[in-house]
Amino acid sequence: MATPKNMPEEFLQYIWQNRLFTNENLSTVEGDRLEIIDPGRINTDSGPDFFNAKIKIKDTIWAGNIEIHKKASDWQKHEHNNDKAYDNVILHVVETADAKITRSNGENIPTFTLNYPEQYKLNYQNLLDAQTWIACQNQFHKIDPIILQLGFNRLMIERLENKTQAIVEQLEQNNNNWDETFFQVLARMLGFKVNALPFELLAKSTPIQILLKHKNSLFQLEALLFGNSGLLNQQLLGDDYFIRLRDEYSFLYKKYKLKGIESHLWKFMRLRPSNFPTIRISQLAALIYRWQGLFSRILETESIENVKALLKVKTSEYWDTHYNFNKSSKGTKPKELGDVAATILIINVIVPFLFVYGEKQNKTELKNRALGFLENLPAESNSIISKWKELGIQARSAFESQALLQLKNCYCESKKCLNCQIGVKLVSSLQNQDD
Repeated sequence: MATPKNMPEEFLQYIWQNRLFTNENLSTVEGDRLEIIDPGRINTDSGPDFFNAKIKIKDTIWAGNIEIHKKASDWQKHEHNNDKAYDNVILHVVETADAKITRSNGENIPTFTLNYPEQYKLNYQNLLDAQTWIACQNQFHKIDPIILQLGFNRLMIERLENKTQAIVEQLEQNNNNWDETFFQVLARMLGFKVNALPFELLAKSTPIQILLKHKNSLFQLEALLFGNSGLLNQQLLGDDYFIRLRDEYSFLYKKYKLKGIESHLWKFMRLRPSNFPTIRISQLAALIYRWQGLFSRILETESIENVKALLKVKTSEYWDTHYNFNKSSKGTKPKELGDVAATILIINVIVPFLFVYGEKQNKTELKNRALGFLENLPAESNSIISKWKELGIQARSAFESQALLQLKNCYCESKKCLNCQIGVKLVSSLQNQDD
């Protein structure tokens, strides 16, 4: 059993927010009868911890904010007594009442001492001390599976909101140019984790409007992208295709006054050859060449299979026998953007873009289609999803695998158990979690 330690303020906020304190015959430190009508809404910005609370002291109902501290003296320590932003605090909630506190005008603020079962503290300490893959690894099986399922919905929407927010911000940077933004986000995702940044920089240094001026020439599209990638500068001499690309880029570079990126940004080490940036850049060029209005086509395409068909493009013929410039590979192998890669692009690019566009254009059917894609795509296959499976939680769709990724990355990694539905249930149990 864990030994209870000094709990952080967020634990006290959790106790207050969920009304887990002893709720009978309440009174303030000053001895006045107290009733908690509404604990308020937690404040994630600066200022008091909870706003819009409602309490009753003796026969008077008060509405305002709540501030929570471990010790009442923290009020002066944090200089709230000189801050007018805290003048509307109607109750100071503490674990230890070691001082009287006042507003900036000298008025006293009533104080309430939180009393709660010691087991809650022990439960939370068990989670904080856990060294397992997730803090509740040996306990979460006690939770009703329905709670887990309901949690999936919230986590998935949360993850989708995070992705859409990033798109909205990028859209604003691009003056609401949907095609430019879609191109940049698509390019970044084509780099997957290892080459995401250089792909994004490449897309931003090669505007889509310039690429579309050469939409009928795959060779010129490759010249623009490979030239701006810096990969044509790594050698002075090379094979015929390499030299032709560099000559073409030299002309286009001057025509459009382009400024490329440094070649050292690209990573090839520990990548499968089919994921080399050279192959992905050629596939990006092929996407523009084959589907000049790709984003418009995505909006019009209603089935997952048809969306996959849009994304499954092949590299140019040169790459059938190459993975790097000037170095032939054994045999001939067309390099198509595969089913797994297409699925990843749908989950991480197509779905959030459909959702954002549907939101901006007030087209509910696009938002529903985005969610439908996730529900009908197979669960992703990666180390995190595999580990969840080992623990007995199997994702049945991309919707659920996205939820599990959100849970692990945004809650379990930083042990935000008090913000997790599973953690909340475990912490607020009066049963010994070691049983």
